[in-house]
Amino acid sequence: MVSSICPYCAVGCAQRVYVKDERIIQIEGEPDSPISRGHLCPKGAATRAMVQSPTRLTKVRYRRPGGTTWEDLPLDTAMNMIADRVVAARRASWEDRDDQGRTLRRCMGLASLGGATLDNEENYLWKKLFTSWGAIQIENQARI
Repeated sequence: MVSSICPYCAVGCAQRVYVKDERIIQIEGEPDSPISRGHLCPKGAATRAMVQSPTRLTKVRYRRPGGTTWEDLPLDTAMNMIADRVVAARRASWEDRDDQGRTLRRCMGLASLGGATLDNEENYLWKKLFTSWGAIQIENQARI
């Protein structure tokens, strides 16, 4: 048995992860946890399926604009494509000042909607990243 924390939201429910031959065979709530008291929500209880599902994607998949099929991309290629698009969006939509000369220093071409699979620390870093790019439309739906 390995002790873990559910990856789905910021609550931090403790999990007991049972492993055999390097594969998860069962996940249960940790009864001694003061947070979850041995209970897991449906997402937390399905962590095993998230990790070991035969349909889980483990490669970068990309569908070109107007395309009808997906292709595998090397991670470096995908990361460079994302970086190029962030830089282009920032350049195209940067607002340094408003019509009255007031300082704005914002980028209206980038926004973020985070998800429940990020924990508090990851959400903090995500917010800092988008803020450093000048984005102001930053939201997260990880709420209980």
